[in-house]
Amino acid sequence: MSTFDEDLFLKGLEQRKATLGAEYVERNLAAADEFTRPFQEAMTAWCWGFGWGDDVIEPKTRSMMNLAMIGALGKMHEWEIHCRGARTNGVSRDEIRAIIHVIGIYCGVPQALECFRVARRVLDSED
Repeated sequence: MSTFDEDLFLKGLEQRKATLGAEYVERNLAAADEFTRPFQEAMTAWCWGFGWGDDVIEPKTRSMMNLAMIGALGKMHEWEIHCRGARTNGVSRDEIRAIIHVIGIYCGVPQALECFRVARRVLDSED
């Protein structure tokens, strides 16, 4: 039984590249091996094809939601990737700051400080 849905994967691939950048996505897919490829494919189809693939919530808002949730989880490597993607999707510096304020309120000051450190790195790389 295969759970691979090629249409959903292709839809997800398009959205993933639009948000995170084609070079980043292609590098990740190329680095996938027999062990990790099924997860890369499923994540692309499910997260990006199903989760991001409808028009109900615009990409900018989805990016803002992701920053809040990933920040709450403290997954800073992913937070950095999605911070870059959020900028691609039109999230402003002020909006990122406001998201981090909410993370600080609900998840604690130490987590907000981590988000600020990573956001600074992302924003400084744009200059």
